[in-house]
Amino acid sequence: MSPVSKRSFRSMAALLATLLAAGCATSGTRAAEEEANAKRARSHYEIGIDHMDNGRIEMGLREFMAAAELAPRNAQYQHALGAAYLQKERYAEAEQHFRRALEIMPDYHDARFNLSALLLGLGRWEEARVEADRLYEDPTFPGPWRALSNRGWAEYKLGRVEDARATFALTRKFNPVYWPALLNLGILESEQGRRPEAIQLFETALAQKPGASAEAEMNYRLGEIYLSLGKRNRAAEYLTAAVVKTPDGRWGKKSEDALKLLR
Repeated sequence: MSPVSKRSFRSMAALLATLLAAGCATSGTRAAEEEANAKRARSHYEIGIDHMDNGRIEMGLREFMAAAELAPRNAQYQHALGAAYLQKERYAEAEQHFRRALEIMPDYHDARFNLSALLLGLGRWEEARVEADRLYEDPTFPGPWRALSNRGWAEYKLGRVEDARATFALTRKFNPVYWPALLNLGILESEQGRRPEAIQLFETALAQKPGASAEAEMNYRLGEIYLSLGKRNRAAEYLTAAVVKTPDGRWGKKSEDALKLLR
């Protein structure tokens, strides 16, 4: 093997230093671009949140799309897209983005809870039950009663009435006044013919003041029970309250139709 001169070593060292410097410059440029994209993505996301908070769903959706394009591996932006599509009743897209968020971050609690709720709304009971149970079994999830409420409703719709009752009982141990669980259990008991239990559950749920839409549903269901008991005046009180809460909403309209039959 031929000996290598000192001059050759110097030349090689200089060449290596040049290559390293070029590599660092390229790496630094790439890092700067990534940082700039991350800042732009965050800006789009925050603008999107403001639009959503003010009812500008389409504009919010557009901003979330821009954020996700700049940072496709950001689970928060994927979840935001899912939530926006859900409000637009674009359920396939909502599910896609919730699942994408969970692929990126499997312990993203809000994404899994919203996916479970979406699956409930789509009538995919067993899938919803599985997602809710996974959430409940996660010891880091801060609201186990929320997951249990979803699981209980899925079990009921699957025909597992006693399992659902047990799940709702556990829900109430964690949070005795969580109104979605009270509403769901009230529906279960009403449909199972246990009207006094249902009345108590709906009244307790109403006392939590959950908002106009939920209160309208509870009032309608109470009116429906009292009507079945032959207590027309009491039924009319609850049905009227439902109409007042949401005159143009689903439960307000159903209550108005029921009131017409009483007149």
